[in-house]
Amino acid sequence: MNKNFAYLLLLLSFFISCSKDTTDSPQSGTITVVADESFENVTRVLKDRYMLFYPKTKINFVTKKENVALQDLLHNKARVIVMSRELTDDEKTAFKQKFNAEVEPARFAADGLVFIVSKTSSLSQLSIDEIKSRLLDGKNSLIFDGSNSANTSFIAKRLGISPNDLKYSSLPNNEEIIKQINKYPNSIGVVGYNSISRPHNTESKMFRELVNVLPISNSAGKTISITPQTLKNNSYPFTRVLYFITNEPYFGLGNGFVRFSCSQPGQIIVKKQGLQPFYIIPREVKITE
Repeated sequence: MNKNFAYLLLLLSFFISCSKDTTDSPQSGTITVVADESFENVTRVLKDRYMLFYPKTKINFVTKKENVALQDLLHNKARVIVMSRELTDDEKTAFKQKFNAEVEPARFAADGLVFIVSKTSSLSQLSIDEIKSRLLDGKNSLIFDGSNSANTSFIAKRLGISPNDLKYSSLPNNEEIIKQINKYPNSIGVVGYNSISRPHNTESKMFRELVNVLPISNSAGKTISITPQTLKNNSYPFTRVLYFITNEPYFGLGNGFVRFSCSQPGQIIVKKQGLQPFYIIPREVKITE
């Protein structure tokens, strides 16, 4: 009798748990998306627009350093993260062991690293060699947004320098670098392009008026400014591609958000943020008489 009663309780609890379907979908549910502060603007607008299209969804957006964001993904503290650097072999292995799947990056935008100076600075351009020299000479003349950020990781990889060998000054974030660079006329701030790229945003306009953005001369001696076009053709020397990674094994809210960001509506948002869309669907107009 007791065994039968225990069995009935177990069966009842099974049916109750099945009736409470907590699985999210692209149109409903709650997830967390994490991105480095350098990519905050475009990521925030994408998630806000997605939630506007699907009112039953809630996407909590958190800014953290790129390496911390990856750890959040691996420990199921985030469903989706934004990355700009390639994962190491060890990181790919850790992802596969944790989720029994290969990392599948969903590229959605071309961004870049920009070098800014005060309005009183005599610098009018920089070369790649000069940037590398400044990062190694111990004078700390470049200002980054702290260690382990997307910006420091990217430039270390781009210039072939160990992150531990980089010598630089730091301020808390990209915004503070832009606001305070005029206090340091002999220094160069290094920020993500998305911090100043939004063409019609009041804050971005103000930021652009506060600083001078230095063009970069490449190895061939050609001086190139960062623009949507030089990001598109990858001619700007510090172009980087932003991509999403999700640990979601089904087509839920995480994959729905990623697909939206890589589709035409999302790519139009990317373009309005002043970045170069990675995918864009050509619009054909047929005129008939």
